[in-house]
Amino acid sequence: MLIDVAPTAEALDPSQLRASTVLVVDVLRASTTMITALANGCAAIVPVADAEEARRRARSFPGATVLVAGERRGQAIPGFHLGNSPLEFTPDRVRDTIVVFTTSNGTRALLAARGAPAVGVGALVNLSAAVAWALAGRRDVTVLCAGQRGAVSLEDHVCAGLLVERLRREEPGASPTAAAVEAVRVGRQYGHDVAQLAEASPWARHLARVGRAADVVACLMLDTATLVPVYQADVDKVVPGPRYSCGVVVT
Repeated sequence: MLIDVAPTAEALDPSQLRASTVLVVDVLRASTTMITALANGCAAIVPVADAEEARRRARSFPGATVLVAGERRGQAIPGFHLGNSPLEFTPDRVRDTIVVFTTSNGTRALLAARGAPAVGVGALVNLSAAVAWALAGRRDVTVLCAGQRGAVSLEDHVCAGLLVERLRREEPGASPTAAAVEAVRVGRQYGHDVAQLAEASPWARHLARVGRAADVVACLMLDTATLVPVYQADVDKVVPGPRYSCGVVVT
């Protein structure tokens, strides 16, 4: 098994995904929000590139309860039902709904991974479950970090490093690329000190400045979720995948 890390979606070579299981990571906040929404009963999430496409796609599900959600530069898009805060996606709000979702980085990364045979959504909140899901595929694994407007995102890189370290622990024969080894180094530096990570991350500081400090706290928690969302490219939806406990599927 080869384990690789793409530090940003822009750095991705799509050809490297053809035989890989991909974990898309956008810790602050799209991955965490999708995990939360689906764990709270959302039926499916439709990732789209921009706000206009979100409005158009929302009209294509007759008879369904559809919510439009997303953000730009950390702020909710005017006229949308929801932003990109995991705290907004409560069971009462999202149960049995279809959410059409666009974000600055996370949904674009998800769409960039379409060519892979299996695409899951990972974050700090479902770290252990994401590792178990990736190993179950018995393929090479690529961790695709969403990044921040084409630049490396510290929190995504930390999460990638923790994922790689856990994957190697469970699969000792796995071979990490140089990018994966570098992610492990970053993960070890920040991954076990949430306060240090929140202080060091430019995007975490930005979210705190715009009134989203509670989101940062929620997104930097470790293993609070057992669900792994799975992107089904043939129907262009993210749906609830398996739940894991101690590396074993429980639903």
